[in-house]
Amino acid sequence: MTDDLERKKRLVAAWRGAERALSRSLLEPTVGELLAELTAAAGEGPDEPADLYGDGVVTRLERRVAELLGMEDAAFFPSGTMAQQVALRCWAGRTGNPVVALHPMSHPERWEGGAVSLVSGLRTAAVTDEPRQPTASEVRELAEPFGTLMLELPLRDAGFLLPSWEELEELVAAGRERDAVIHFDGARLWESTRWFGRGLPEIAGLADSVYVSLYKSLGGISGACLAGPATLIAEARVWRHRYGGQVFRQFPQALSGLAGLERELPMLPSYVAQAGVVAEALRSAFAAAGVPWFRINPEVPHTHQFQVWLPYEAERLTEAGLRQAEETGTVLFRRWHPQGPAGLAMTELEVTRPGLSWTPDDVTEATTAFLARL
Repeated sequence: MTDDLERKKRLVAAWRGAERALSRSLLEPTVGELLAELTAAAGEGPDEPADLYGDGVVTRLERRVAELLGMEDAAFFPSGTMAQQVALRCWAGRTGNPVVALHPMSHPERWEGGAVSLVSGLRTAAVTDEPRQPTASEVRELAEPFGTLMLELPLRDAGFLLPSWEELEELVAAGRERDAVIHFDGARLWESTRWFGRGLPEIAGLADSVYVSLYKSLGGISGACLAGPATLIAEARVWRHRYGGQVFRQFPQALSGLAGLERELPMLPSYVAQAGVVAEALRSAFAAAGVPWFRINPEVPHTHQFQVWLPYEAERLTEAGLRQAEETGTVLFRRWHPQGPAGLAMTELEVTRPGLSWTPDDVTEATTAFLARL
């Protein structure tokens, strides 16, 4: 445990001290920096009364999210996990069917500790086991009835994958043919507009409810919103209280969420475009260096995040990236994770504001420096 903590401290110190990076890690900001950002986010209204159990600035955030998504109403939640649990529970009560059809790589199955069944009393049915978005035919052919079809957009663990717009329309239609409601796990839905070629209201409008994150992509402190019909959101607020989410003061999360919507949301299409430039430059650099095997997943990023796979041990790759940051002041890759057969590792790359200035030559130079440290 001590070694892990020391490694984490060394990583964060190297990242904070670096002059160049494709994005800023969520581990980097200090308490002082976050407080300064909150003060700036308060703008001309620092004397506005702090919220009590979600009024004031929290209400403004909820209205803004509902407006952006073209939904009747939205409710703030302290976490996306709670927002999803409440949404699925409410829909199960309304449809009379506790089965949620979803991908086994989706967030409730991978990262919520079995809460769908243990806390909410629901049951899941896998639409497909393949590391991709499900197809409409798989939804139609699912052997058992289900009350809710949940689609994670993008599917993070498979490589931040999105279906095409036509495929998404067909998926939704297939779910409705099965008499199911449609819920979007849209934690990162904000950056999907460029891929779909549609605005947020048109995308969200395909679903009956949508959950969005306020810190993923937007850079807020924490928190999420659940958006949908006014009657659903009113019920969700009741369950939010029962789940312990009716927090006394929530203005820090609301202020930072509003600031993220103002600052980051307009920039996301440019981040997605730049991710494509970075991915192509990486592919060319790996090939020119004679790397025995590599994978950029997906080949053309669907969002501003994508996976990179290399045939080396994760620890070795993480150490090489750390040394590069310490010795050159450039952060290309951060932490790597074992994936698949022994000897393979994967990392996730994200391109945000700091990465917009990178040229293909910059990516090539950084890749060469990284490989030299293996």
